[in-house]
Amino acid sequence: MQRLILVRHGPVNVDPARPAREWRLTTNGRTACQTFAQTLAPYGPVRFVTSQEPKAQESGAIMAAALGAPWRTAPGLHEHDRRGAPVFSDKRAFEAQVADFFARPETLVFGRETAVQARARWATAVNALLDAYRDQPDPLAIVTHGTVLTLFICRHNPHLEPFPFWRRLTLPCAFILSLPTFQLQHTLLAGHAGG
Repeated sequence: MQRLILVRHGPVNVDPARPAREWRLTTNGRTACQTFAQTLAPYGPVRFVTSQEPKAQESGAIMAAALGAPWRTAPGLHEHDRRGAPVFSDKRAFEAQVADFFARPETLVFGRETAVQARARWATAVNALLDAYRDQPDPLAIVTHGTVLTLFICRHNPHLEPFPFWRRLTLPCAFILSLPTFQLQHTLLAGHAGG
């Protein structure tokens, strides 16, 4: 494999009565994923693997169907484990928590994982997939979540600052990384030209 595509899921129905890990795509989110698949098409993803969260599964299934590619789920690709943390209805309060999470990666800021723990768990899952598909055509597209995606990309591209990077993410978006170094080659934001 020479390239890896990391994809963030589409827009979700935010339901404060349910944990974020159970949220599903909105109707517009499903349409956005269908449209975004055409943005991914020039990069030729041959298969999609998603986190086991419904919003990532739905996003990956829609994009894979649009591009005629297979898809499946895999463990370990889920978002930062936020069980036990409040669901923030105030965007500024949530962003302040996330900023603190990135600023103090070894401290348990909220939820059940530190940034270091979430990144390590997610990287282990990605490396297992790359190993499993190492003799297959590339690129593999992994559909996942904003915080863990940010932690991974910024770890391998230290010129990037995690919190500003995270704030720029769209729903959906994608990042083309070169292998084996995971250097960021292209950024594909919903509604923007790649660069």
